[in-house]
This record gives sequence, structure tokens and C-alpha cells, in this order.
Amino acid sequence: MSHDLEMKDGQVAFALRGAPAWHNLANVTFEQDDVVSTGEMLKSALLADWNVRLETVTVPDNYRVIKDNYLVVRTNPFDNGNDVLAVVGDRYNTLQNEDLFAFGDNLLDGSGYWESAGSIRNGRTVFGSLKLNREMVIDGQGIADKSDLYLLVTTSHDGSSAVQAMTTPVRVVCQNTLNMALRGAKQSFKIRHSSTVEGRVAEARETLGLAFAYADRWEIEANELFNANITDQQFGQIVKALYPEPDRVTSAKASVTKYDDKVSDIFGLYNGVTQIGIRGTGWGALNALTEKLDYGRKGRKGSDDGIMASASGFDVQTNAEKGRILSAVREIALA
Repeated sequence: MSHDLEMKDGQVAFALRGAPAWHNLANVTFEQDDVVSTGEMLKSALLADWNVRLETVTVPDNYRVIKDNYLVVRTNPFDNGNDVLAVVGDRYNTLQNEDLFAFGDNLLDGSGYWESAGSIRNGRTVFGSLKLNREMVIDGQGIADKSDLYLLVTTSHDGSSAVQAMTTPVRVVCQNTLNMALRGAKQSFKIRHSSTVEGRVAEARETLGLAFAYADRWEIEANELFNANITDQQFGQIVKALYPEPDRVTSAKASVTKYDDKVSDIFGLYNGVTQIGIRGTGWGALNALTEKLDYGRKGRKGSDDGIMASASGFDVQTNAEKGRILSAVREIALA
């Protein structure tokens, strides 16, 4: 086990098992065969003992309070100081990180193990992923291209998102997060912070039981794409449908260069080592495009927040873009 704990830009804390999953943004790395308890994962990711709490917002004596508001406060693991994460109303319920992870443990009832954990947005969003005993196989009698399945639990401490549990597929050969909405397949469960997680485990298990149908649906759709042969010209059509080419006469030279570089990167991935056995198929096209989306992102102003959220599978905008990519690939590859 490797430890290198230090404050990162934006106070990102992250721990994972093995490599290179989740873009190697960890400051603590466990060996793949290490036995990692829930408590150890929380501690290593600096998620333990935050004591997330509500404190009354104080106002001057001559002010009238129309509605009570509260500060969401946590104890900062880097320096033990107190951070105000948000201002919320009187219906908001706090959730300790320990309770979020216990929720994940209870959902699986010991049938998975913790793979990663972290916090972003200066502690306002936390997450953890458990590897499930389920894999999805494309062309099982041939290349046997595998994707692992994870249970991701995540929440915010500022009211911006609910307590969520979702299944997330990751392609083994390149650790590409294949998290996108599929037709007729439910993959997530949410609990609002105005409610509590107590007594909701059975309900969540039922929902996640349906979510395992997502893996079955994903295997069917992925195999459909694998069995759909496409030419290089068709792949180029998919790229242009997703990312229209700028007018080379009227557009600024910088925007044309940026576009050419992007297309070059995409074709480089499409012809790269992660495409062995799948290049020339709809499945290969999908993976080249989503791999570019996962690994081509850059953090804003030196922050890894957006990259980590995307890589872990809970960034809404990234998942929506992957859904758009899937639709474009299907339209041409399965025409």
C-alpha cells in the first residue's frame, strides 16, 4: 500500500485499489489483492470523522427571520478547521460519510469490495465505488472484451445532489467509464436529503436488482455494436455528426486547428492499442469516442474535480454526452 497524503488543488482527496483505474488521481493506492475495510478506505481517502452538522445562521437583532436557515459545516481533514459547505433550509438532513459507505455496504451485503473513494468540490461532493461480482463480456467466444461492473455511491453536502447509488460499467482494457442511459434499463436509486437513508436499504436493493438488468441490456447492445462492421469512412461520418467541421474559410485559424487536433486524437485512439480486436466495429467506434471524452478532459484552473467526476461515472454532463455518442454510433453502425 502506497501513501502520499497532501493537500491538492481544491482539497481533492482520493484513494483507490490497483491501477490505472479512475485516471490515477489517487493520493493513496492499495495493491489489487489488499484487504481494504470500509473504515480503512474512508480514512485513506480522508473521508472519516467529518462530523457534518447544521449550525444556525445568526442574524443581527434588528433583522426579522422569515424562514430558518442553517449552515452545513464539516471538520476539514487537512487541518481540523471548520468549513461552511452551504446554507440550507430546515428540511435538510445531513448525512455522515460513514453512513453513505455503510449504505453501500448494506446494499451489497458483503458481495463486493471497495475499489475507490474520494471527495471533490472542496468536500461538497463525496463518493465511493464497490466492485461487483459481475462482468459483461463482448464476443464471449472470440475476443472476450470485458467490462467490470461497479456500484457507485455518492452524495453532496451542499444540497446540490441527492444520496445516489448507481451501477457503472468500466471497460477493463482501458479503464474507460461506459456510463450512459440505455433504453428500458434502470441503473440508479436516489434519496433526497429531506428524507433519510434509514429503512430505505430494502427499497434500494429492489431498485438495484432492476439495475442489474442494466448489465444484461448493456451486453446485448454492446454485442449488437460489435457485430456491426463499419468502414473508416463511416467512422469519419460519426465523428463529423458529433463534432461538425468548422468553415475553413470563415472560421478563425485557432478554432480550425483545435478541431483538427481533436479529430486527430480521436482517430489516434481508434487506431490505437485499446482497439485491438474491436476496430472496424460500432463497439470500437463507441469506445474510441468515449475514451477521448474520459481521457481528453482537462481540469479547470488546475483542479482535478471535473476529471475525477467524469472518470468515476457520476458527472451528469459527461454521461449525457456519452449518451449522445451512443446515439450517433447506433444511427450509422446499425443503419
